[in-house]
Amino acid sequence: MERASEKHDVVIVGGGHNALVAATYLARAGRSVTILERLPHVGGAAISAAVFEGLDARLSRYSYLVSLMPKALIAELGLDLELRSRDTASYTPYDGGGLLVETVPGAATEASFRTLTGSDDELQAWRRFYAEVSTVADAIAPTLLEPLPHIGELRDQVEMAIWTDLVDEPIGTALERRFANDLVRGVVGTDALIGTFASLHDPTLVQNRCFLYHLIGNGTGEWRVPVGGMGAVTAELERVAREAGVDIRTNCEVDGIDAYDVGATVCGDGFVIDADWVLSGVAPYVLERLLSGPTPPKPSGSQFKINLLVSRLPRLKSGIDPAIAFAGTFHVGESMSELEHAYEQAAAGSLPEHASGELYCHTLTDRSILGPDLAASEAQTLTYFGLHTPYEVLPDEAAAATAYAQFLAAINVHLDEPIEPLILGVEHKTPAQIEESLAMPGGHIFHGDLQWPWLEEGEKPRHPAERWGVATSHPRVLLCGSGARRGGAVSGIAGHNAAHAILDYEGPEAADNVAPASRH
Repeated sequence: MERASEKHDVVIVGGGHNALVAATYLARAGRSVTILERLPHVGGAAISAAVFEGLDARLSRYSYLVSLMPKALIAELGLDLELRSRDTASYTPYDGGGLLVETVPGAATEASFRTLTGSDDELQAWRRFYAEVSTVADAIAPTLLEPLPHIGELRDQVEMAIWTDLVDEPIGTALERRFANDLVRGVVGTDALIGTFASLHDPTLVQNRCFLYHLIGNGTGEWRVPVGGMGAVTAELERVAREAGVDIRTNCEVDGIDAYDVGATVCGDGFVIDADWVLSGVAPYVLERLLSGPTPPKPSGSQFKINLLVSRLPRLKSGIDPAIAFAGTFHVGESMSELEHAYEQAAAGSLPEHASGELYCHTLTDRSILGPDLAASEAQTLTYFGLHTPYEVLPDEAAAATAYAQFLAAINVHLDEPIEPLILGVEHKTPAQIEESLAMPGGHIFHGDLQWPWLEEGEKPRHPAERWGVATSHPRVLLCGSGARRGGAVSGIAGHNAAHAILDYEGPEAADNVAPASRH
């Protein structure tokens, strides 16, 4: 088939949420921007879908909560989004009870800690730790939409003790020093493991970086529910992109990128596009293959995702109201010792014998994702995010079925009734299935290990792409997706930073000309 040749200022490969953010900023600055997406829709992992045939429910199929998306970015883009807080931060059942943590800790949280530990010592340790973590979040959050700060600028703003705990030593060391209770240690430590396969004592500190990203969003670390589901976030990003004049092409797979010093050529079935700049919303592993470069090590995702629709929430043995217990993050098998044991088994190549993970109920906060009949009933959605289930230990459907059975057993231990009769619909996604659906290498939800959001000692950026943390080995190809220096999660930060790097190359006045949303 003959390929038509075109020329655009910017071509973006991959149409995830970051691509839409980058495209909007650049188009508002007067650049011609084309997005090429291989799927029939944009949004990547930030979508809603009717998962269960015959049941009117549109779940946030892959990603499901929002924390890191800066309020300033939402305002600049003019996004009409509602992100709701939840009264419950987390509930962690144990034999004979459960640890309840309210979003704004009050009497119920205090009583719950006291019942678990027999004193107020652990609660006070909890408060001290998160108060210190908030000082780190306060220092980092304002920098996420700016060129990378130097590590010293941030370190000087916080006490050395908390910096050591979060940045210099494995987070497991801090957990063991600061907390006495195994369950409390695990509840804190789970934020270091979402999407990350590591021991809490891993010397590479990849778990520390994951923990940091989970706690710095907008300076509070609060994870909120997008009303209408994650698809509502993508719909708004697509709206503002189209209004800015972005050319969005779906069902358009890229075969290769030929990069050179002053531009690049992007090729696919039926098209050849020359561009001054190429932004990559795909994983760095995929980008290198498109560039015919040396293939880097393939990432390996570590999560087992289950989406459920239940006729009602199950009753718990502890007697707590399910509407309270499931309103936040419901922890399953996540004491520190259980997490470490699961990691050791998975690292040895075996599926852990007991499930460790967390449940989230969207519909207790937002019932708009349900059709009228389901919304009028007691039906609820539940999303499970299983930990320490890497790509390698879930090779086929039989292994996935075993992992699902382990999840059922792990939650039923804490229920006053089995959950199976309440299930109206179920689907699960292994890392391999996520890779197949979204072209995320190894099913890794961050496109690879997260990186520190700052410049290290002695690191001296030579040009805007390095200053913004979006550089590749090719001067005219930049990262705009989760694989960027400050990528990961649904935040738009990487897209914003890639766009501003391009504008910085073209002079300060170019960045100043980004039209605000009020002009559209």
